[in-house]
Amino acid sequence: MVHRYESILDTIGNTPIVRIKKLAPAGIKLYAKLEAFNPMGSVKDRLALAVIEDAERRGLLSPGQTVIEATSGNTGIGLAMVCARKGYPLVVTMAENFSVERRKLLRFLGAKVVLTPAAEKGSGMLAKAAELAEKHGWFLCRQFDNEANAEMHSRTTAREILDDFADSPLDYWVTGCGTGGTLKGVARVLAAESPNTQVVACEPDNAQILGSGIGQERNADGSYSSSHPNFRPHLMQGWSPDFIPGLTEQALAAKLVHRIVPVSGNEALRLSRALAQQEGIFTGISGGATLAGALEVGRTAPKGSSILCMLPDTGERYLSTVLFEDTHADMNETEIDISLSTPSARFDLPTAPTPVNRSDKTAESRGDSDEEAIGYLTKIIADPAKPVVMFALEWCEFCWSVRRFFAQLRIPYHSVDLDSVDFQKDDLGGRLRRALTARTGSPTIPQIFIGETFIGGCSELFEAFKSGQLASYLTDQGISFKDQSEIDPDSFTPRWVQPRKIISQRSKPTALW
Repeated sequence: MVHRYESILDTIGNTPIVRIKKLAPAGIKLYAKLEAFNPMGSVKDRLALAVIEDAERRGLLSPGQTVIEATSGNTGIGLAMVCARKGYPLVVTMAENFSVERRKLLRFLGAKVVLTPAAEKGSGMLAKAAELAEKHGWFLCRQFDNEANAEMHSRTTAREILDDFADSPLDYWVTGCGTGGTLKGVARVLAAESPNTQVVACEPDNAQILGSGIGQERNADGSYSSSHPNFRPHLMQGWSPDFIPGLTEQALAAKLVHRIVPVSGNEALRLSRALAQQEGIFTGISGGATLAGALEVGRTAPKGSSILCMLPDTGERYLSTVLFEDTHADMNETEIDISLSTPSARFDLPTAPTPVNRSDKTAESRGDSDEEAIGYLTKIIADPAKPVVMFALEWCEFCWSVRRFFAQLRIPYHSVDLDSVDFQKDDLGGRLRRALTARTGSPTIPQIFIGETFIGGCSELFEAFKSGQLASYLTDQGISFKDQSEIDPDSFTPRWVQPRKIISQRSKPTALW
């Protein structure tokens, strides 16, 4: 069957349901619906499309109007996709304590991200979004109260679940609670068409808001007047804001929820990792938390029961969080031992010299006699309008380390990328590099000059910064720069440089496992 889509928005939904075998209780058929298969990696892609298209149909959103929403990240990322495709500017408000990668994804997709103080919690970012919407005439999505959110799940998520269990009863459906859209939208369809399916809602055990029985205080206009008294900071990003969303209240009032299960943060972390390492399923902390709720249900469920839990997003949203605190980029001791168990490609041995063919040697010896290249090189280095010059390669990591360093200190510089298209004709880039080597005696790249003084490469530049000499060079040339003497320039170097230091300290391999 051929599948061709008119836009990325047509790929939202129809996410797979997968059997969980290794982690399931004995005698229980445990399944997970993998919402990470949505194009932006989370269940919130559904509500993003629904809210925007509902506003378009109702005339609430005009072409080119700015969209704004308060979000922990996933809704914003979904909205950024939808707005990019449909041509709406997007601003999101987000509490500062949500993961950094969510901010970067939003900005990469073209959205503006306005951070709010963590101390003001979810209600703070909500109030900021409403304030900005009123001030600037922007369209506010109101995901926590917007019926289009729940309706989308009734129309898509619930139908997908019923279709996938058409040949077998579903005894329990387990979900977390964020906006309440998934909960309300799916639960009401199950109540009507699969009444024997019990709906289980999960929440953090240290912030039991739904299980407390305490209602949400609201202002006369329906807005949230204060944080819920049972709210505490918790690990599950996207779950349980510091208020009870309107959609969640409606689901509870309609008695669509049969059971509320508290889940510990440690269990959420453990099971997110277990899903990855035992089932090959990559999900975030909230996914691990929902699985924890499903396992709790499975402990007392009758043998043969079928349980479906929602895994709302991908683990890539949590790389900077505690979920990955024990997952390192550098090789650990066991990996070092594996490396040392065979003789090739090791960091504790001298690197074999790269073979140079005869023509290369001949060309290299020509570096100090290529008058055209020498003249071009001299002109660049002596240009008083561009006193800081870096001879670089476009995608060399050490060159990018220098670029980031210069940007941090706001040092203006001229980069001559010797491997770029501009220098390919007549091998000008290669000839310049040979002339550069003949001049400085160094074959490596980058090579940096300040006012015709050769500084060296990346390492030498950073050492000059540490010693204070770089500041003197810049001052002598009348170059102003941002004083950031407290920064560590080595933090700009590629991370893959670090393992070499670790491995060089090892003398012999030990047992591998």
